[in-house]
Amino acid sequence: MKRAEKELETLKECGRLQTDMTEARELIKGETVMVTGGAGSIGSELCRSCLALGAKRVVAFDICENGLFELENHLGERLVPVVGSVREHGRVDSVVKRYMPKILFHAAAHKHVPMMEKNPFECVKNNLFGTLITALAASENNVERFVLISTDKAVEPKCIMGESKRAAELAIRLAEGEAAAKGRKTCFAAVRFGNVLRSAGSVIPLFEEQIAAGGPLTVTHPDMERYFMTIPDAVKLVLTAAAFADRERGQTFVLDMGKAVNICRLAREMIEASGRDIDIVFTGPRRGEKLRERLCFKNERLCPTGHKGILRAVGSGFDEELFAERVYGVLESIERGNEHRLKELMTEIAAMGSC
Repeated sequence: MKRAEKELETLKECGRLQTDMTEARELIKGETVMVTGGAGSIGSELCRSCLALGAKRVVAFDICENGLFELENHLGERLVPVVGSVREHGRVDSVVKRYMPKILFHAAAHKHVPMMEKNPFECVKNNLFGTLITALAASENNVERFVLISTDKAVEPKCIMGESKRAAELAIRLAEGEAAAKGRKTCFAAVRFGNVLRSAGSVIPLFEEQIAAGGPLTVTHPDMERYFMTIPDAVKLVLTAAAFADRERGQTFVLDMGKAVNICRLAREMIEASGRDIDIVFTGPRRGEKLRERLCFKNERLCPTGHKGILRAVGSGFDEELFAERVYGVLESIERGNEHRLKELMTEIAAMGSC
C-alpha cells in the first residue's frame, strides 16, 4: 500500500504546510489541557501534540477505556486518562473542576454517517447535547478557551450527523452568549475541516481490507469526492487556530483542505499499487451521503487569518432564543421517542444562520 499512499499524498499535497507552532506552543506550554474524545483519531493526536508542545498535563476524557489505556501506555504520566461520557453533566463538570484546564478541545462525537442515520437519537444526544454540556461546564469553571472540532458535513447537511454537528457549532455560540451575559470570559471557537487519512472507519483502511480479501472494492458513486488531510497536519492547524481564538469571539475557522479527491480514482490507484486484478463495484450513495462536501455555507465569507492554512468563516447571526426553543423541542422528542419530530427540528436548527 505504500505506493498508493504516496500517490494519494501527491494528489492531496498532504504534509504541504510547514506550520509554525510558535503561537500554539506559547498558548499550551506549562498549562493543563483537556481533550474530550481523547482516545479517538483526532483526540489522541491532540493529546500527543499538546504534550510535545510542553503542556504540564493533558486530561484525555473518553468513554473508551481500552483506547485510554493504550494512550496512557504510549504517552506516560503527564497524560491523565479519565473515563466518562460527555452526555453526563455531573461527570464532565467534576472533571473540569478537578483539573481546571486552560484549554478544552471538544473532539468527542459520533461521526459515522450511515450508522448515525440508523441511530438518530444517539447521534443527537452525543453530538448536540454532549457539546452543550461540555461547553457549559467549561464556561461555569472559567476555562479560558473552548475549541469544538467540527466537520465539513455540518455545511448544508443532508444527514443527521451533519445536522447534529451544525447544531453543535450553534450551541457553542449560544454558550458564549450566555457566558458573556454572566460576565464569564471563556472564548469559544469551532474548527471545521474534512476527512482525515486513516481515521477510524475511513475509506483507505476499508479499501485495504477489501484488497486483502481479493475484492471487490465498493465505491458508492463514480463522482464521489471528499477532502482529505493527514491527522498530524489537521491537528497542527487546530492548535494554531486555538491560538487565534481570543482575537474575536465566537469564531468558526475553516482549514484549507486543498483539492477534493475523487474516491473512484483513489480506489483504482490502490488496486494498481496492489498489483492485483480487482473489480470496483458501485453501490450507490448511502442514506445521508452527498457526492461532494463544502467547507462553508453560501452566505459565509472566508477571510484570511495570517496563516495560509487557516481561514475564518464570517456569516450571519442567528436567533438564540429560537435556537434554544428548538433545542428544548429536540430534548422533548428524544424523551418521547418521536424520531419524526426529532428530524424535523434538527433540519430547522441546521438551517439557522446559513441563509
